Amino acid sequence: MKESLRYLNNASQILKSAPVEDGIYADVKPVREACGVAYLAVLIAIDEYLLRRGLTKKELPRSIDAYRRALQKHLAIRNGKLLREFEALYEALHIAGYYRGNLYLVDMVKDALKSARAFIEKIKRLVDSLPLKLPLHFRNNV
Repeated sequence: MKESLRYLNNASQILKSAPVEDGIYADVKPVREACGVAYLAVLIAIDEYLLRRGLTKKELPRSIDAYRRALQKHLAIRNGKLLREFEALYEALHIAGYYRGNLYLVDMVKDALKSARAFIEKIKRLVDSLPLKLPLHFRNNV
């Protein structure tokens, strides 16, 4: 989870450069960038979980729909709330924050980043609880 947390910390650093006036970010560009980086942190955490479950890098999701299917298949069984949290983070960080640039209230952006951190921490706990599964092509060589 170090990589996903590194991305999330980078998002926080990006926000520190954004000017704030009366609780509103005056420049939306760094906010959009930070939201995009924070969303990537969420995806990286999910990827790490899926790799730990035995998927190969080639099998990792490449679209939002593929991430939804992967979460339903591999995570919803253990924790159905994670899929709903992922959907909320997708809407807040990726759609509203990055794609449309509609997140500009400082408190809302900070709450979104806190939610991303909480999601990553939940995924980390799941990763830590899993035994290491090697992809099939590695298992035959060990």
